[in-house]
Amino acid sequence: MEKRFLLALLLTGVVVVFTPALFPRRAAPPSIPRADSAERTSAPSAGQEGRTAPNLPGTVSPPGMRTNAPAAVSADTIVVRTTTSTYSFTTLGAVPLVVQVDSYPALNGQRGPVALRHGHEPLLRFRVVTAGDTIALDRIVFAPAKEGAQSGSESLTFSGTNGGVSVSVRYEFAQDNYLARTNVEVTGVTGPAFLLVDLPSGFDTQEADTAGDMRLLAYAVKPATRSARGTAFASLDSGERKLEPGPLSWVVAKSKYFLVALLVPEGARPFAEARLEGGARTRKIATNGSATVVISLENGRATFELYAGPQSWERLQKLGREFETANPYGGWLQPVVQPFSTIVMRVLLWMKKVLRFDYGWVLVIFGVAVRLLMWPLNQSAMRTSLRMQRIQPELMEVQKKYKNDPQKQQQEIMRVYKEHGMSPFSAFSGCLPALIPMPVLMALFFVFQNTIEFRGVPFLWLHDISLHDPYYILPIVMGVSMFVLSWIGMRNMPPNPQSKYISYLLPVMLTVFLLQSAAGLSLYYTVQNIAALPQQWLIANERAKSKRAT
Repeated sequence: MEKRFLLALLLTGVVVVFTPALFPRRAAPPSIPRADSAERTSAPSAGQEGRTAPNLPGTVSPPGMRTNAPAAVSADTIVVRTTTSTYSFTTLGAVPLVVQVDSYPALNGQRGPVALRHGHEPLLRFRVVTAGDTIALDRIVFAPAKEGAQSGSESLTFSGTNGGVSVSVRYEFAQDNYLARTNVEVTGVTGPAFLLVDLPSGFDTQEADTAGDMRLLAYAVKPATRSARGTAFASLDSGERKLEPGPLSWVVAKSKYFLVALLVPEGARPFAEARLEGGARTRKIATNGSATVVISLENGRATFELYAGPQSWERLQKLGREFETANPYGGWLQPVVQPFSTIVMRVLLWMKKVLRFDYGWVLVIFGVAVRLLMWPLNQSAMRTSLRMQRIQPELMEVQKKYKNDPQKQQQEIMRVYKEHGMSPFSAFSGCLPALIPMPVLMALFFVFQNTIEFRGVPFLWLHDISLHDPYYILPIVMGVSMFVLSWIGMRNMPPNPQSKYISYLLPVMLTVFLLQSAAGLSLYYTVQNIAALPQQWLIANERAKSKRAT
């Protein structure tokens, strides 16, 4: 059993060490240059086909899209500025082309703020589906009208027609929360009708770690009565379809730190469903997808809120509707990881607000605080371990004496435990202090994947704690500190070859794992190990005294 266990650990270490070498990361594609910021630009040809509308209950697929636009048109770009964002809308389809998030700089070497876009595609596309027809609004050139620019409560209304159908799309902009309330009104249609909204099929990466940004491209939905769930682009094969049945409270397209989402306003009818599809694979990392939100048109009207901005936990939490879970952490471990992630995020944000330190120092203090809080538990576990050592000879004597009478042996063992105020489960209490930090570490691993508060934050020699340590100092120091911690812990303990091998192998495996992980994660774990050294030394000395006393 021992040999198989050691072989499994050795093979695990080999996989961790050599997998990056055998399967190196592909270089990210170059970013597409930002669009001209002029107020009026040339739009794509209206002859370009929109996405094919899916069949809905009570509808038929039309033989072709209706359009009243000529083969080629020149559309206008309308710019709206709020205190947080700069929106660029096109009159061809009445949708946003780009949303510039003014407070967040691009970190991929380009100058200027982050611009949410995907190539030359618009961020959204609208279609109206009725029982006998599908109208692609990106074939209609709308007439724009701005209101309220002087009062600070700005709105933008687009009006257009397609045959006998009139469409109005109105955006009402909030100044400080990245929201635009969107109202769509369709007249001239009969019978049941649906508004189909296509979310972005991807995002241009603007992060320093472009590969890491693209790996986290995903869609997420929030069913009205269940927890949020995410679907990574990489989890869908090209052409694979996935239905997310309603009612839905919101649907999200997201990169590592930013997202574009449709939310159901308070009191409005939930979204009917969302349809996801895997995009074409042009490289090893999946960078394309497709998501369509289906909204019922009630009396020809549909209302939703458009959020295009950062994945700031506090900001999303203030918007309600459990929007802060737009990053469903942990995959199949979500029921365990998500609560811990929420607790850790709340604690770190609270510490940042109260202490007013940079997040690097907040992580240092957080690591020390966790160890201090665990001090009493470690002491209790240590004393339980010492008591277990004292009664081991007596237990072994009982097992030897009654080896031919299992029932009597069990009775005598329970008697020994009872005389010393212990139970057979007391041995497991010694493992508890080692297990408690693991959920926190796991939660931090996922938190560092998407938490924009850590984006671009420097600390000492690190220029960004959300990226790996470029000099690998922290992972190495973490590995050394973990080995020293294990070495001290084994002092004055009975010889155990298995524990000895683990004490060598585990620090190496964790060091390799942290080499390409966020530096903040390595910082936290290193501080944890160093803060635990004094208590581990005291425990080892007390164990030695107890050993001499017996």
